[in-house]
Amino acid sequence: MKRKHKRTIILYIFFVLLPTILGSYYFIHIQSQRKLDERMEEANWVAHIHASHWDKLISDTVTSLEVLSLAAKTLYTDLEEMQPLLERTNQSDPRYGGIYILSIDGQIITGSNNLFQKNAFFEIDIVQEVVRTKDTIISNKEFTLPNKQKVLALAVPILNDKSELIAVSMSLLRVDYVKNLLNVLTPGAELLVLNAHDEELMGFNIQKDDQLDKGHWVSVPIDRIPWNLQVKVPEPDVRNTTMDYIFIIGGVLILTNILFLLIMYMLLRRQAALEKQENEVQKLELVGTLAASTAHEIRNPLTGIKGLVQLLGEKYDDPTDRLYFSVINKEIERINEIVGEFLILGKPTAQKMHAVDIAKVLNELQPLILSEATLNKVDLIYNPSDQPIFVKCTRDQMKQVILNITRNAFEAMENGGRLTIDLSKKNSTCELMISDTGVGIKDEVIEKIFTPFYTSKETGTGLGLVVCRRILHSFGGKIHITSKENKGTTVKITLPLAKTH
Repeated sequence: MKRKHKRTIILYIFFVLLPTILGSYYFIHIQSQRKLDERMEEANWVAHIHASHWDKLISDTVTSLEVLSLAAKTLYTDLEEMQPLLERTNQSDPRYGGIYILSIDGQIITGSNNLFQKNAFFEIDIVQEVVRTKDTIISNKEFTLPNKQKVLALAVPILNDKSELIAVSMSLLRVDYVKNLLNVLTPGAELLVLNAHDEELMGFNIQKDDQLDKGHWVSVPIDRIPWNLQVKVPEPDVRNTTMDYIFIIGGVLILTNILFLLIMYMLLRRQAALEKQENEVQKLELVGTLAASTAHEIRNPLTGIKGLVQLLGEKYDDPTDRLYFSVINKEIERINEIVGEFLILGKPTAQKMHAVDIAKVLNELQPLILSEATLNKVDLIYNPSDQPIFVKCTRDQMKQVILNITRNAFEAMENGGRLTIDLSKKNSTCELMISDTGVGIKDEVIEKIFTPFYTSKETGTGLGLVVCRRILHSFGGKIHITSKENKGTTVKITLPLAKTH
């Protein structure tokens, strides 16, 4: 019992615990990756929204500065006269922290406010970059105005008709305005803006311990400027993730337990079959022990009785007495046959087997089987093999098996019928088929026909088929019976071919 319990524990570990751990890990990994892909897609969507907004913001600012540059070139001979226009433009749009016209050496010519003194110099490299490239330039870092306001500088060159740089128009974009606008678009999103040197320019909702090398980030370039947007992929919701893991582990555990129950059911069925087979073997051994201990003791007095009956038969010639002696002799022969079956059921003795031609055995038995068939009004179809088929067996016992099976077939065809005997060679086996068109055998009976002493006949011993199977097993063969009620029965005997030279 302890060993059985230990085996159950081992099976449970092997078929439930280990598959649950491995399966749960696999499905959790797939689920986590799928959720991560969803969150990354959401972060990518947020990044594209902000990138699109930055593109629009820069485009609008550049357009405004280009209009001012065009006005400076065409409407004003003195750039200082642009101050009222700069003031109106600055006041009409809250994004601006100031708009200025600068000389090519960075000196302030005029501006929208008085945060800087006239003729002061901007201490930033953006003006020099515009002078060098004659292109629109945005600063790579924010700086602080005298009023403590943080801004980003965007500069556009002012060119004359000969494409010569005459001045620079510069707008200062308020960082707080940009941040407020971005927070309105996607509140709570963690966002970084990196300049052309991959340096952090500004951040939104960034926690103190958040870094680019921690967690997952999505990067999207801004088209109009050489900047990148970095959006952090949101962390998974702990509660939902825990529930997902519980469902996955629970589902895998249920499946593995069902598998375990199926395996245990199959093992129990196999064990029951083995126990049934073992019981049959024990039953046969018990019968064999009984036969071995009593058969010889029964035969010895039978021999004496038979001899005395023969002497009495010679002494008494009266026809009535001879009839009685004949009946006694037949009954003695019948007892001898039953004792012989008991001996076969007993522990097998060493038999000297030879390579026997089964086709020749059938030819020897044909006259006897044919006479019984004629007597029982049965048509006999005899199909022995044209070539010899050698099987290692005992000739007399093989004849006993064939005659026993044909006798059962004749008894099943009381009103006549057809008996078919086919012998053939299939690969490395000899196959003998004996079929009748008798009453057949019920399904519940066919399961018990090889049980010792079980019989459906009034005068049977229930040992005939048991003896046949015992004999065939001693030859390394098998017997299989199929039957349908009112259709007939087929007995299939397979024996291994003997190795002959």
